[in-house]
Amino acid sequence: MSVHGPLSSAEAPKGCRRCPRLAGLRKSLRKDHPDWWNAPVPAFGDPDAWLAIIGLAPGKEGAHRTGRPFTGDASGEMLFATLTDFGFVNGTFANDPDDGIALAGAIILNAVKCLPPENKPTGPEIINCRPYLGKALSALPNLQIILALGKVAHDSIIRLSGARLVDHKFSHGAAHQLSDGRTLIDSYHCSRYNVNTGRLTATMFEQVFEQAVYLSSVSRP
Repeated sequence: MSVHGPLSSAEAPKGCRRCPRLAGLRKSLRKDHPDWWNAPVPAFGDPDAWLAIIGLAPGKEGAHRTGRPFTGDASGEMLFATLTDFGFVNGTFANDPDDGIALAGAIILNAVKCLPPENKPTGPEIINCRPYLGKALSALPNLQIILALGKVAHDSIIRLSGARLVDHKFSHGAAHQLSDGRTLIDSYHCSRYNVNTGRLTATMFEQVFEQAVYLSSVSRP
């Protein structure tokens, strides 16, 4: 098993072959980029987190290359800037796994742990990876709020909770009470495409974090 990251017992093995298409892509990329991480990307953050942020999957030039979620390409710039503004980041994010930052109170995971072609995992690939996401969430004793970045992450959390998707539709800013007492909040993914097209603005993203902080405060005994 991987020991890279704070939840080693919940991670996929570095040579995971549950998804032949994704394993084949890793094999082909390893020839041209032998120095890349090129494996299932583990969680990053605080194992005592109250907030879990769930992305879609590693980006080719980002986490697939660096081994740290949302690090190495443009996708993490808004996420880590917002995490910094809300006091979750210790250190200065430089979009490099060697920047030495740590998270306090938050952890970042992905619905799919391996790079999918064209950033589009198939339904069976999402299902294959869902047990790892479930194990990771179960290993977080202080988790109160889950922030889903996009519909794939949202659907995975709802499926894991045992609820019906028809009763919990994805919508930016929507909050869903889960059966285990935790709350799921939806956000558009902070991808470069969504940011550049204005589908997700910095203000919109800050608002879902404000919502998370508020819901966390009112749920405490």
